[in-house]
Amino acid sequence: MIKLGITGFCGKMGQRIYALSLHDKIFSLAAAIERSGHPDIGKKIGSVTISDNREEIKKCDCLVDFTAPAATMANLVYLVQYKKCAVIGTTGIDPAGQKKIKDAAKKIPIIFSPNMSIGVNVFFKLIGKASEKLNGYSVSIEEAHHIHKKDAPSGTAKQMAKIVQEKELSVKTEDIRSIRKGEIVGDHRIVFESAVDTIEIFHSAKTRDIFASGALTAAVWISKKKTNGLYSMHDVLGLND
Repeated sequence: MIKLGITGFCGKMGQRIYALSLHDKIFSLAAAIERSGHPDIGKKIGSVTISDNREEIKKCDCLVDFTAPAATMANLVYLVQYKKCAVIGTTGIDPAGQKKIKDAAKKIPIIFSPNMSIGVNVFFKLIGKASEKLNGYSVSIEEAHHIHKKDAPSGTAKQMAKIVQEKELSVKTEDIRSIRKGEIVGDHRIVFESAVDTIEIFHSAKTRDIFASGALTAAVWISKKKTNGLYSMHDVLGLND
């Protein structure tokens, strides 16, 4: 049994993670954490009370964090203090914040990924393989999300650019086209173009459940990990080779 903590519990992702966890007997909810002032603070979810007190983290085995950068940084302090593993899916974390996550991972096991979807991580793998073979091609990236998404480009699009750059093809983060429209869950497209052909790889998320399901898969994996360190969904899915 994994005692699960969820931060951003009342948000769209938090609610889907909790809902899917109910279908797997390996999970039991141990902590439901929300921002101070949220109207649902004090509400009961079974035997668990929604709280803004990060001390609740000590009750869980694994914390799943889809919040905001400042909240994630605050959570790290308690995760390290209580030696709890974590799955972090928060996007928009700046280099200084990423360093704090790396430092924390020296003391606890952490999975940090810009996208928890199993499909998107296979998508990343395909981009890497294509980038290895398509020397001399120009590259463009486009991403589209709902109007409520605050960071642009998305963390997934930035990761796509990073993969391409590591394979010595040229694409700049500032050249990524970002669209915010309606309630789009998440669309990502990469185009490799030469004088003789065009190759496109496209991923479209239909529901947030792909991210929630991936996060729970990651929670199971990291809960079994005995070695401190910073891991990604590629580690979880065995995509590093």
